[in-house]
Amino acid sequence: MPLPKLKIIISGGGTGGHIFPAIAIADAIKQLEPQAEILFIGAKGRMEMDKVPAAGYPIKGLWISGLQRSLTPKNLSFPFKLIHSAIAARRILKEFKPNVVVGVGGYASGPTLRAAEQLGIPTVLQEQNSYPGLTNKLLASKANFICVAYSGMEKYFPKEKIIMTGNPVRKEILSSTLTKEEACNFFELDPERPVVLSVGGSLGAYTLNKVMANSLTEYDKKDIQVLWQTGKSFIETANQKVKDARVGNVTPMSFIQRMDLAYTAADVVISRAGAIAISELCLRGKPSILVPSPNVAEDHQTRNAMALVHDQAAIMVPDGSADEDLTSSAIKLALDKNLQNILSENIKELGYPDAAIEIARIVINCATSKPETKK
Repeated sequence: MPLPKLKIIISGGGTGGHIFPAIAIADAIKQLEPQAEILFIGAKGRMEMDKVPAAGYPIKGLWISGLQRSLTPKNLSFPFKLIHSAIAARRILKEFKPNVVVGVGGYASGPTLRAAEQLGIPTVLQEQNSYPGLTNKLLASKANFICVAYSGMEKYFPKEKIIMTGNPVRKEILSSTLTKEEACNFFELDPERPVVLSVGGSLGAYTLNKVMANSLTEYDKKDIQVLWQTGKSFIETANQKVKDARVGNVTPMSFIQRMDLAYTAADVVISRAGAIAISELCLRGKPSILVPSPNVAEDHQTRNAMALVHDQAAIMVPDGSADEDLTSSAIKLALDKNLQNILSENIKELGYPDAAIEIARIVINCATSKPETKK
């Protein structure tokens, strides 16, 4: 007699740092259990509502947003959104009847996993960062397992629930087989000239964009090509800056869909120090200049970056020094093959290539050994 089909909900999102690991986990689950039925729950109006269906998975949206730290009228609607999303999440869970619910952080994961806990459905948390988000900290005490990517997480989570897995990354990042020449051709770049990739995350990064916008001619003078992911809010400004500077070596894009090819084409990557960005850089062995965002809890991106700097696996430029130091550091690295090779070899040693599969195994095991669901 065949076993019943596994049904799994994955919840969270808001940024690529939450969405892409969630999709990587879903892909790994389908690799191990092709008949598994997976449903995502995200926040209405956030990027997961587009990215998840594009990856081939269904998603339902909750009316939820974050609580603003500053005094703002937006906070007045927060209690109503929280109650509304809690009721909606509970209804979705009762209709779908998942064997396990996975939370990856972000607005939607709070009400979804809280509802799962109330219904007696097993939960697994996936925490990407060295300093966990508020949602995961609140949910940790009742979670079955907590998958982490950094040591020392027992400061925030129950030690007995923690499993070191590393961060999952998109399978296309891992499996790219195209050559540098083929990747450069895709972006209409010259494979014989150095390529710098500047990427500030899926939504862009103001500091990286500002510095790049003011440095176009400097890259041009050194015959260095730039592939520049700006985010939607800066793309028009970037296009105008390129036009005004009259440089033909810079390619601005609001969002790079084929990041596997962008990494292959790049000799050097300029990036924020988010956990998933770092995981991708490790697995692809890319020589990198990290500019930690100052707008994150407990300055955890600086700690992420310093872990690599300590192992001579990356260069760090503080956000406050980016105007003076970022462009010169990037140009120097782009022209120094020996230093590129050193950074590349060292950063490769820090990757977890099997993270998605390991988390998928934990999720499946949790699903197949769950207790009876409460009515």
